[in-house]
Amino acid sequence: MLRVCGAFGVFCVLSSAVYLINDVRDREADRRHPQKRRRPIAAGEIAPGTASALSVVLAVAALFAAFGLSGGLGRIATAYLVLNLGYSFGLKRIVILDVMMVATGFLLRAFAGALVLDVAISRWLVLCTGLLALFLAFVKRRQEIAALDEGSVTRPILKEYSLPFIDQMISVVTGATVVAYSLYAFSPEVAQKLGTEHLGLTIPFVLFGIFRYLYLVHQRGVGENPTSAVLTDLPLILDVALWGVAVVLVLYVLR
Repeated sequence: MLRVCGAFGVFCVLSSAVYLINDVRDREADRRHPQKRRRPIAAGEIAPGTASALSVVLAVAALFAAFGLSGGLGRIATAYLVLNLGYSFGLKRIVILDVMMVATGFLLRAFAGALVLDVAISRWLVLCTGLLALFLAFVKRRQEIAALDEGSVTRPILKEYSLPFIDQMISVVTGATVVAYSLYAFSPEVAQKLGTEHLGLTIPFVLFGIFRYLYLVHQRGVGENPTSAVLTDLPLILDVALWGVAVVLVLYVLR
């Protein structure tokens, strides 16, 4: 648990370093955004030079701690930093690749968790995590485009997307995510490893969660901030809690 908490701390610090650099690079565009203009750098509360220097300090400290915990974690943390620097310094202007890079950042976290504990990572975890991250990233882009259509001036990459196109991508990823989780839940290999054949009972909670999130996106206009959407919607919170309860029952009671 201490190693896991240490890895969690590494990525918190590393993410902060990345966000600082990204906000420095995007400060002019953020000043034209109705919400992002309140960010400290865009608002002029923190000087770009100060933010850049702090970013370097945080990145070095995070990498040092990562290699101290595990060589594998250190390599993943380095890859995460390089990926995000590439994103901030130009790759985010390449349509579709920008979304895939955001999703890859979340997938690297899953690999980091396995490497810091020196355990094998399940291909199902890779597949489901990657698809869910893509789903959230495409939804985030959709809501940014919706805001642009309402008159907001944001980043140039958003002009490469349209709502019909991004909705089609969301539909593809949504279906793939549901199918991947269902195959995982019914996999004989997983049943043998976990000692239960009842993991399929958790599928309805996954379906409700994804469909509820899409409802919030299309009917309530949320999704540009996935964390806020998940943590403020009571039905979604209850669904995640019930999924957790179902998993515990399947693993420890319905064997």
